[in-house]
Amino acid sequence: MHTKLRLYFIVILLIGLGIGLILYKHFVLGFPLSPDDKKPVWTIEAKIDFIARGDPIIVSFALPPKTSDIAIIEEDFASPDYGFSELVSPTGRRAQWSKRTASGSQTAYYRLSMYETDSITEEGTADLPPEPEKPEFDEVLKTAATTLLDQVRSRSANTETFTRELITTLNSNAPGQNQSLLLNDQSSEEYKTHLIINLLALEGISAHIVRGLYLQDGRRRQVLVNFIEVYIGGQWLLFNQDSGEIGKPKNFLIWQRGDQSLLDVVGGKNSQISFSIIKNVHSTRNLVVRDSMNKQAGIIDFSIYSLPIEQQNAFKMILLLPIGALIVVIMRLLVGIRTSGTFMPILIALALIQTTLLTGILIFLTVVGIGLLIRSYLSRLNLLFVARISAVIIVVIAIMASISILSNKLGLDQAMTVTFFPMIILSWTIERMSVLWEEDGPREVFIQGGGSLLTAVIAYLFMTNRTIEYLTFNFPELMLVNLALILILGQYTGYRLSELYRFHALERRHASSQR
Repeated sequence: MHTKLRLYFIVILLIGLGIGLILYKHFVLGFPLSPDDKKPVWTIEAKIDFIARGDPIIVSFALPPKTSDIAIIEEDFASPDYGFSELVSPTGRRAQWSKRTASGSQTAYYRLSMYETDSITEEGTADLPPEPEKPEFDEVLKTAATTLLDQVRSRSANTETFTRELITTLNSNAPGQNQSLLLNDQSSEEYKTHLIINLLALEGISAHIVRGLYLQDGRRRQVLVNFIEVYIGGQWLLFNQDSGEIGKPKNFLIWQRGDQSLLDVVGGKNSQISFSIIKNVHSTRNLVVRDSMNKQAGIIDFSIYSLPIEQQNAFKMILLLPIGALIVVIMRLLVGIRTSGTFMPILIALALIQTTLLTGILIFLTVVGIGLLIRSYLSRLNLLFVARISAVIIVVIAIMASISILSNKLGLDQAMTVTFFPMIILSWTIERMSVLWEEDGPREVFIQGGGSLLTAVIAYLFMTNRTIEYLTFNFPELMLVNLALILILGQYTGYRLSELYRFHALERRHASSQR
């Protein structure tokens, strides 16, 4: 009883640990459970043009913030003969190019490759902002602003609805006199953004500008779009200044928060900036592995991914062996299939992976068949066991070499993969089947040989499944679950399926004899 309790404890521990690690890698690190999971990777290039006046040049450009919902793959900064540095301050990151003297047209480039993660982040920050400063309007504009705010306040219930109603009113297709006076028909989008922020400040509501970029494939000469972020209920909420919609739109990259300038050029004039966007699709798994290794995540840093590529490719095959072992256990203990040894079906399945299914089966049957014929002749020579098995190994090598040479002459490239079959296992299989033939007859040889081949084919089908290959390599923690299942199956002492079928036939004969 104590032994079973220990076993159940170990099984539960293995399953819990294995599934826990898998869930951690999936939900925390972002590893996908499907090999076909892909993510769009956006490459954004910012081009800065200006005309230098022959004085010292300093170009300062705001960079997008690093947040958990955005994974930055690569950043490049380029400008000929300019010094460069990246500055980090409480207001955000900025790129700075500098040069002692320059004249004429100048260009600087910033390139960003990034993708959106599945992480959920709160909008803005939870820090309480300072009390907004009341803007200064002339008497006419102040009267129009106060009247407009009174009208919006009467049609709203809280800060959120007030902000949305204010934006909707200012963007009305039929603006009233106050809206027209405040907006001014010649005003720009930048003016409208600051107008909304100032009107909210008059109401005592903290707000600031947010600049962002819509991610659309193949777009050129794009400009940043203004949004408004408002402090409501302990968090910052993003509002579309044209529609009043709340929240960040899909495929929208927030580039800058706050009233700081996007671009400052000292020693130049006529500065302008434009953005180009290209979309590429990459495997989510590759992106997550790269991001996790850059962050030096412990579970990734001490994993198979830290090995050289050659060793990783070897482990792709090795990690499939537990799947083959589980198939063998199920086929022998539950189904009742008799095999020639425990590990031979797994090794045959590995060989079939290299040779393809039909070609591998034909090669296996050919080598074993010819080997049995030669082994039957060797048994007549009354050799000792060690000499006989050594002779069989040499015979198997000769057969494999002959098949390779003959297939090469006939142009059958697939048959040349015979070398992937394990020679020692084939030799031992031939020896064991030959002894089995002498002791139990050919029927038992065909039963065990056929069972081994059937089990190997079933293991091959599982081991070559694309999803299983992906999961075993990227989630090696599955071995713990696999081990737990094998331990549980090792306690099974009930009837096999083959025995139930045999007893079912006996029951039918018994029932017919009673009639």
